[in-house]
Amino acid sequence: MPAALLLRSAVCKLPRFFPFKSAKIILFYACKGESAMTDTKMNDKVARYINPYTDFGFKKLFGEEANKDLLIDFLNAVLPLESKIVSLTFRNPEQLPDNNVDRKAIFDIACTGEHNEQFTVEMQKARQKYFKDRALFYLSFPIQRQAQKGDWDFNLNPVYLVAVLNFTYDEDEEKQKIYRLVSLKDQDGEEFLDKLKMVFLQMPLFRLTEPELKTRKDKWMYFLKNLEDFDEIPSILREPVFEKAFSEAEYYRLSPLLQEQYQRDLMAYRDNVNVVETARKEGEAKGRVEGKAEGLAEGKAEGLAEGEIKGKAEVARNLKGMGLSLADIAAATGLPASEIERL
Repeated sequence: MPAALLLRSAVCKLPRFFPFKSAKIILFYACKGESAMTDTKMNDKVARYINPYTDFGFKKLFGEEANKDLLIDFLNAVLPLESKIVSLTFRNPEQLPDNNVDRKAIFDIACTGEHNEQFTVEMQKARQKYFKDRALFYLSFPIQRQAQKGDWDFNLNPVYLVAVLNFTYDEDEEKQKIYRLVSLKDQDGEEFLDKLKMVFLQMPLFRLTEPELKTRKDKWMYFLKNLEDFDEIPSILREPVFEKAFSEAEYYRLSPLLQEQYQRDLMAYRDNVNVVETARKEGEAKGRVEGKAEGLAEGKAEGLAEGEIKGKAEVARNLKGMGLSLADIAAATGLPASEIERL
């Protein structure tokens, strides 16, 4: 086959988002097959594992029927349940908002436990105004959905929210918590009702290293926080559930169609991160400029006031040297008699 046709054939077989830099790599791919995709000579190397903060990555790990065991293990690790979750049934996430802003920032997985517990698992990529209010509002939907026609005694099944946050909402550093469990308690801190619980995981605050991992929750947070940066499975995560999670998250195990879908989601995620970061930097820069201007104005005002006081003191000193009374000097300068006496 002529070289031109070989090159054209190779390009046609490549996934749309395959990151190549030269025709040499394309020909290498065509001659060697798909295994060449992992060749270390490529300049733009795709991460071995997908990013779980993308819609695709989050739902690939936790939202597929075949991976239900991963979600069960994760929920058992982060929720304070008296009895462990054994089975789940996925349901349509009715509480998903209709506006595009929320859909870009929040991914939901809704499921029901074997005892009709209602679980909502969210990945929130960006901080939103009143996000706590929003969480409570959408959590009210699975509560309302339990209403029954006819005579109903209002006996509710427990409702749980697990929100994985790719941002921090605790602004006071002294009060920041990686893991926050919220429940209904009275003024003495005693539980009022055990049927509504919310768990918030502030992922940017999680900084434990592999030797520091103690609990199952630590391991899951370590996995989610660092998945895209791993080149291989850490020894501490060498156990069946996490090995399966790594296998499901491996980019090159995806079909070309799924790789393309993931790349679109990844670009959307990166765009969102860039928008947030740009807004943060612009806000900080504006704050510095305004603060500097405010400081200069304040400094100028303070300087004028200080100069005026010094000028009055000098006048008072001269008048005092001329033998005027304290009352006359005070009337002339506006300074208190006690201050004039010290001059």
